[in-house]
Parts: sequence; structure tokens; C-alpha cells
Amino acid sequence: MKKFTFITLGFAVSVIGAEPKFKQQDIDTKVGVGYGLQLADMDGDKKTDIVLADRNKIVWYRNPTWKKHQISGHLTQRDHVCLTARDIDGDGKAEIAVGAQWNPGDTENSGAVFYLQPTKDRQGDWAPVKLKHEPTTHRMHWIRNAFGKFDLVVKPLYGRGNRGGKGAGMKVLAYHQPKNGKGEWKTTLVSDSLHDSHNFHPINWDNDVEEEFLQAAFEGVWLFDRVKGKWKGKQITKNWAGEVRDGKSPSGQRFVTAIEPKHGTTVVVYVQSEAGYRRVELDATFKDGHALACADFLGTGGDQVVAGWRGMNPRGVPGVKLFVPQNKGYTKWKTYQLSGSEIAVEDIKAGDLNSDGKPEIIVAGRQTHNLKIFWNVTN
Repeated sequence: MKKFTFITLGFAVSVIGAEPKFKQQDIDTKVGVGYGLQLADMDGDKKTDIVLADRNKIVWYRNPTWKKHQISGHLTQRDHVCLTARDIDGDGKAEIAVGAQWNPGDTENSGAVFYLQPTKDRQGDWAPVKLKHEPTTHRMHWIRNAFGKFDLVVKPLYGRGNRGGKGAGMKVLAYHQPKNGKGEWKTTLVSDSLHDSHNFHPINWDNDVEEEFLQAAFEGVWLFDRVKGKWKGKQITKNWAGEVRDGKSPSGQRFVTAIEPKHGTTVVVYVQSEAGYRRVELDATFKDGHALACADFLGTGGDQVVAGWRGMNPRGVPGVKLFVPQNKGYTKWKTYQLSGSEIAVEDIKAGDLNSDGKPEIIVAGRQTHNLKIFWNVTN
């Protein structure tokens, strides 16, 4: 039986948006480690499903019953660590790639990258196609290129041979899919200058065909864009960041949100201005901050920030918080606690799962071994 918990946040109504209200639902209480989440239509029924990289399997949950389907067992001796799921061929069904052989202590031989070739009926185990890789494979995304096709962009945690995050810069690679998916996947070097980078996030800031991405690293947050066919990086912030997402105000003013440093304590936003990006600190009490999402949960026309922490290292009570802006300049924010010890946050995604126009919050746990939907029932 699915478990529901109502959360009504007993605070005064925000000056921007209604009072947040969410209803928790456990859809899986037997997760090994919920390393990575994606939201995508897996079976072509035009509903958004949930895809999860568990430590020793790849599974998806069918909307709206949330029936669990396994499409891969353990691909490597060590844990899976990430996945990406997106419809890259226009057939209405998502394609999947997986990162595995997770061992951050081995910066020479760890890591693995697979493309999963789907079965005709998308049932049973998909055929893994192993691709060349850099050590410490950690995050990946399908990112649209200038031709409207999708490259698989893969980011390691460290550079090859690094010790304590120091040494050569990590090599971020873009993989180009062959026509049948089984031939040679040629690669392009995106960057090799950053260090100790936990996450990155695809965006489209200039509304052209191709997409860019934001990357969080020891050197801060960087924007990577293609200029005349070649990837170029631009520094946005200077503080060491582990997580990064982007959002906009109702007027279109852009902001970047980050957790500083990696596995850090502090949630911040950098609000765009004529002088650059103004740093605004939202919370400095996280223990092992590990995930972010931005969406308009409250129907204001602008985005809010949701952030989660694991409480694993250092130890502490985990949780999820929602941050709501209180002025037009996005320099004043209010905090709402959405959860505590019931889920130790490994990953977070935001998406509208029931087509009511209000994004839900989907959270994968680590030491709590669960997967939750926070249904958005805000009035």
C-alpha cells in the first residue's frame, strides 16, 4: 500500500505566491541507493515516468500506477552512479545512458559508460553498449547540438590521476551517436580545465537550437557554450560549488542557484544584474547538501528553489527545504521545511506528473532507501 503524508506549511502566505502545500507518497521503500533520477516518457503514452539509477539496477516507474520495471541489472562490479533519459530520436520514448563502476578513490581505472539499446517492446533487460570513458564517471546528460541531434555529454568527478582533487583537469566528453547506436561513438573534448566537479545542468539561455550547460566545480560555476562549433567556458561564480541549477523571475531576470561547497552547507542564488551576479545566501545549515531543483511550484510566473541534503558526512538529520523569493529582485527569500529524517536526499527532480500545471518534487534517498513524490497540492 502506498503511504501518503500531508504537509501543510503553517507560515504566513508569501508576498509572492500562495502558501506551499505538498502531499508525500512513498512509491518505493526498497531502493538500494537512489544515485540518479530522470523524468521522461518511457513508453510513449505521453505521461512523465520516473527513471532511477539504483546501485545495482536501472528501473523505471510507470505513471500513474508507479509499477516498477527493471531494464538492466548490475552492469559493473561496483555501483551504478548516474543516468540520463531523454527522447533523442523523436519517437516519443526516452533513450538511456548509464554511468557505472563508481569508485572515486581510483582516478586511473574506475568508471564506465553504457548506452542501453532498448528491446522492441521495451520490456526486460536492454542491451548495454559499452563506450570508452574517463575515470570516475559521475554525471551525464543528453544535450542538443546545433543540428538538432543529441550528444551524450559525460563528466567525471576528478581528472585522471588526481589526488585530493588536484592534478590534471577533468575531461568532459561529448559522445556522438552512430546511426544504429552500436557502432563507434566518436567523442569531442568539451573541456579539461576544471577540478573536483560534482554536477552539471543542461540549459538553453539564448533560445537557439543548441543547448548549453552550467557546471559546478572547485573553480566555481561555469557556463559552457559552443562558439563557431567549439565549446567555450565562461566563469559565472568563483566559490567552490557542488550542485547547480538555473531559474528566472517573473520579469525574466535570470538567477543561478548552487550548493557551496561540494557536499556543502550553504544554498545560494546568484541574481543577474548589470554589474554581474549578486550572491544571496539562502541557508547555511545543510549537512551534506546534495541536490537542487528549480521550478514554479507556486504559480507565480517565476521560479523557486528546492534543495536537499543527506546528513551522511557529516552526520545529521537529512531534509528538503523550499526557498521562496519575497521581492521582485529575488534578494529576499523565505524558507519552508518540507521533510526531515524520512528521506536522506541523494537526488531531486521537479516535474508535473499529473498534468495539472503544478510541478511535483521527486526525491531519491540514500541511507533511507526510498523514493518519494511530493505531490504539489498548493491552492
